[in-house]
Amino acid sequence: MLKLMYITNRPEIAEIAENAGVDRIFIDLEQIGKAERQEGMDTVQSLHSLDDIKKVKSVLSKAELLVRSNPIHEGSREEIDTIIENGANIVMLPFFKTVNEVAKFIDLVNGRAQIMLLVETAEAVEKLDAILELDGIDEIHIGLNDLHLAYHMKFMFELLANGTVEYLGKKILKKRIPFGFGGIAQLGSGMLPAEHIIKEHYRIGSSIAILSRSFCNVDTMFDLHEIEKVFNDGMIAIRNLEREIMQYKAYFLDNERTVVQIVKEIVS
Repeated sequence: MLKLMYITNRPEIAEIAENAGVDRIFIDLEQIGKAERQEGMDTVQSLHSLDDIKKVKSVLSKAELLVRSNPIHEGSREEIDTIIENGANIVMLPFFKTVNEVAKFIDLVNGRAQIMLLVETAEAVEKLDAILELDGIDEIHIGLNDLHLAYHMKFMFELLANGTVEYLGKKILKKRIPFGFGGIAQLGSGMLPAEHIIKEHYRIGSSIAILSRSFCNVDTMFDLHEIEKVFNDGMIAIRNLEREIMQYKAYFLDNERTVVQIVKEIVS
């Protein structure tokens, strides 16, 4: 099933999300340049800190902890060292444009944590083949927010509809690297309903997704029991849909095998 991630720096919310079946808690340290390039957009501008990593890590027993660093900058070595020392299982590099930035990031992490790249610039897309030749990349996420801005599009899921996500995904999967994209709201909600996005994840081979702010907007909810119910109900609905999708996939795979076998028998 999809590895689902939720962005929070609040230990009590991280614990609720983990208990509901969320696979990864996501702490977002990225601040350099983010506010300027996403100005005027209804996107999450997190104000998480290095200290939050320890606090959240201390309450997790099953979920992995993913931390998004800043883009490569003068203080990257110190920042990445602290991220890892404080307990991150996975470190994400955002908004890179060159092969050298990725190579430097891999060198700075130095095998101490898993590495996820966030492909969200036109330059990263153009250089993806060369980037994929580097050793040490564990996962890749396609960042639709910034990437659709780079291509002057109006809606981030245009990149899904026009085949860009599938095209990039095929390149990544050829290197046997898992990839993901986009955010998922509650089923039945979102401008593009979440169930359609989930089905696209399965169609193109994506295995990672972020639960969006609208899945459970804890900034507008103050009752932890209510938050817990939203998480539990939402996760059950998503996992049930995934089981249904997998049954359909099994049906068509079984049929494909049957066709191949019958044709072989006819030919022989």
